[in-house]
Amino acid sequence: MGRSRPRTVAVDWSGRRHGAAGVIWTAVVEAGSLVDLSCGFDREGVGDRLVALATSCPDLVVGLDFAFSLPVWFLDQEGLENGLAVPEPVAERWLRECPPPFWGRPGHPRGPEPQHRRTELTLAPRPRPVFQIGGAGAVGTGSLRGFPLLRRLRREGFAVWPFDQPRLPLVVEIYPRLLTGPVVKSRAAARAAYLHRRGWPARAAASEDAFDAAVSALTMDAHREELSTLPAEDDPVFRREGRIWSPAAAPPPNSERR
Repeated sequence: MGRSRPRTVAVDWSGRRHGAAGVIWTAVVEAGSLVDLSCGFDREGVGDRLVALATSCPDLVVGLDFAFSLPVWFLDQEGLENGLAVPEPVAERWLRECPPPFWGRPGHPRGPEPQHRRTELTLAPRPRPVFQIGGAGAVGTGSLRGFPLLRRLRREGFAVWPFDQPRLPLVVEIYPRLLTGPVVKSRAAARAAYLHRRGWPARAAASEDAFDAAVSALTMDAHREELSTLPAEDDPVFRREGRIWSPAAAPPPNSERR
C-alpha cells in the first residue's frame, strides 16, 4: 500500500455545555483540497475522530481554536505548569462559580488582574481573554473545556506545541482571524465572495463556524512546510502560556473575535 498523503485539520471549537455538536466544525484538507467539512460531533467525538485520523495518517497537523493555557502569573498562583495541568473538576468549578479573575457571568464583573497571555498581546490588538467565561465573545469556556482534549491527544501520541518537542502528529493553537485576514464573517455574501476569489469550495460559507474551520485548514495546509519545521520553543513564558501559531506573513487582524 502507498503512503497516505499528509492531512491538515482545523477545528472550530465550542465549550457549550449543551449543543456543542451542532456548532463544532472540523475541516480536513489534503494536498490543498478540502476533502471534508462537517459538524455533528461533540467534544469527545471530535477527539475520537482526530485520533482516528492520526492512526490512518500520522503525517497530521491539527489546529484547534482555543487557548491552550492561561497567563503565567495565574499558573504560578495555582501551582500549575500549563493549561494541560488544569484538572477537569477544577475547570468545571471555575466555570460554575466564576471566581476572580474569571468574569462574564451575571454578578461577576471583570477585575483588575492582568488578563492576557503574551502570545495574545503579540498577535492581536484586542483579543478576548481566557478569563472571560460569559457574555458576548467569551472564549474562556472553550479553553477550559478544551484542556482535556489536549491531554487525550498527548496520550495518543500527538505533540502539543509549544509544550512538546515538535513532531507529527502535531497540534497547534490557532486564531482564525489571523488565518482568514479581513472579511466580514457575519455576512454570508462576504464569506461566499471571499471563497470564490480564492477558488475554495462554496460550501464553506454555510456558517461562520464552517468558514473559520475551512479557511483555517486551507491556510494551514498552504504553510505545511512551515508547520512541519516548527522549532522547539525555548522561551519559558511561551512554554507555559502556550503560543498561537500563525504564518510568518500573517495579515493583521481586524476583529476581537477568534
